[in-house]
Amino acid sequence: MTDWDDERLARAVLTLVCEPGHLKLSRLISAHGAAATVDALRRSGDESAWAQRAKKADEAALRRNAEAAGLRFLIPGDPEWPARLDDLGNAVEVQGLGGIPVGLWAAGPLRVNEAAARSVAVVGARAATRYGEAVAGDLAAGLARESNGYVVVSGGAYGIDAAAHRGALASQGESIGIYAGGLDEAYPRGNGRLFEELKAEHLVISEMAPGIRVTRAAFLARNRLIAALTIGTVVVEAAARSGARNTASWASELGREVMAVPGSVHSAMSAGCHRLIRDGQATLVSDVDDVRALLAPMGLGPALADRGPDRMLDSVDPELLAVRESMPARSGISVPELAAKCGQPVPRIVGALVELEVLGLVAQDQTGAWRLKRSARAS
Repeated sequence: MTDWDDERLARAVLTLVCEPGHLKLSRLISAHGAAATVDALRRSGDESAWAQRAKKADEAALRRNAEAAGLRFLIPGDPEWPARLDDLGNAVEVQGLGGIPVGLWAAGPLRVNEAAARSVAVVGARAATRYGEAVAGDLAAGLARESNGYVVVSGGAYGIDAAAHRGALASQGESIGIYAGGLDEAYPRGNGRLFEELKAEHLVISEMAPGIRVTRAAFLARNRLIAALTIGTVVVEAAARSGARNTASWASELGREVMAVPGSVHSAMSAGCHRLIRDGQATLVSDVDDVRALLAPMGLGPALADRGPDRMLDSVDPELLAVRESMPARSGISVPELAAKCGQPVPRIVGALVELEVLGLVAQDQTGAWRLKRSARAS
């Protein structure tokens, strides 16, 4: 149960009154403290939304609602406060948002600081494809499965988020849902059973007080928490402009590992992932071993045996590998020549080459010939 001293109660009121991630609020608290900020808003003669909400805020009702929903409220300096979030105090704003949270509402048996220390985010599109949901579920299950597994973090939404949570739970692993609205009820409602399972057996977190409904700005602010709380972020599917790419931007700004899963070049839901990889903002990953290998050098996971530059080939479709194996090691080859060599029609060879190019395994030169991009060949 939360010990409601004056500072904690004032910060709780601010989560009811103010939008999360607002830099103006961070500056006010830093300069004057939470209690003085609430008092100033209530004494203010202006008609701002913050001032009006502060005057109407009922501390007693807020405490009752929190206790009824089984929530605890954490503030910076608490033993359970995750130190990773403090990195937000020095980060450059992204889309006008930033700053350390005023506080965190939480529910569930996992301790926030302990779970965050070994957590990885798996995020992506709400309108995910079957491919994306399958990959997200497999990745989350593999990351969470082992006795020294990671805690899988996501946002509780439809699509990739839900697939990631369910993958972790199906493997008897642990998961954290970070939400953009109050934790007194599930959002989206269609994921209510998942929300209740996370809340009862794992952990749910929000910056928003109970009773507050989600807004677009709250989703963007929530993304910074997902990125800051975790060791690294894996983007499974994302449109060219998406919340998942916003989370990746925050992870990059905070110095976290950013990873992206490639998909079909014909899928709009993979366009964001391909752009992250192309622009050097994310490392291509295709399986759990890739993710663990990227985190292991930082002492954040078990080290893997060095399988050389073709390590990612373990999970590549055998038909694609057959096309790659038919390519000469030191010279280029035209599509018609490769089609004749493989005994496959030209359209199928073109499709295979495009997929191999997305994986970073082949490249087309200025003459139109295709070449191996990596010196080592699959065994």
